[in-house]
Amino acid sequence: MTSQLLDTEETIAELDISHLVIEDDTPVDNFQSAQQQRLLVEPLYSSKALPLPFIADANVGLFYKLKGEPIVPDVLLSLNVQRPEDLSQRRNRSYFLWEFGKVPEVCIEIASNAKGDELTLSRESQQRGKTACKKDIYAQIGVPYYVVFDPLQQIQGKHEMNGALLRVWKISPIGYTELTPPQGIATVGQCIQLERIGLGLTLWEGQFEEEVTRLWLRWCDRDGQIIPTGAEGQGMAQQRADAEQQRADAEQQRADAEQQRAERLAARLRALGEDPDRLL
Repeated sequence: MTSQLLDTEETIAELDISHLVIEDDTPVDNFQSAQQQRLLVEPLYSSKALPLPFIADANVGLFYKLKGEPIVPDVLLSLNVQRPEDLSQRRNRSYFLWEFGKVPEVCIEIASNAKGDELTLSRESQQRGKTACKKDIYAQIGVPYYVVFDPLQQIQGKHEMNGALLRVWKISPIGYTELTPPQGIATVGQCIQLERIGLGLTLWEGQFEEEVTRLWLRWCDRDGQIIPTGAEGQGMAQQRADAEQQRADAEQQRADAEQQRAERLAARLRALGEDPDRLL
């Protein structure tokens, strides 16, 4: 698609994007959505789970055409690209396909109500003249993986999640085909691998940023182990250091005990008139 839009770098420089709204200050849906977005972005950087460069971000406009509104995934991941240094330029502040030259590998939507158009168009969107849901748009522009997470079970209709909490689609010559099982994923610990990026996604229940246990969507490695946040990584490193110190302390205690036994034996030998050094 990008090659159809643009043929040369000179053409890119001539594009007028002054009419495009790239920042509208629209707030996120709710606290859980905001937390979930952070949980999907921060670990990729702090854990170094992917080789640089890559872009992982939330609520950034994905512009795929020069006229009309962008699509704004809750989270996107794009490999082998990096943000331009000069963010004072409008062309550098959003994900313009003609600037980056490729679509993101993964776009994730977190359902927070029944009006997000993740899989089907809401009545309100139809009344506003929209003709394609997000899934159709992502398929049209060729995003390799489309992910929908429905933690609050907001879109459970027959043609939507239909009992699943997580569904993942992979692009194919005929559009999207579902990568998750027909029933989707609804069980904590069950994961789905995204082979193209070398990571997977899994449902995880635990505490993040506060002492409340909730259901979360997490990145995982090929073995299904979650990619830790920076804080989790530090905690695991501290646990390893503490365990190593405990092993060292135990070894020192064993050595001290052995030394004390040797000294007691030597004292008994001397009391019997024997020189312990001559017995060695």
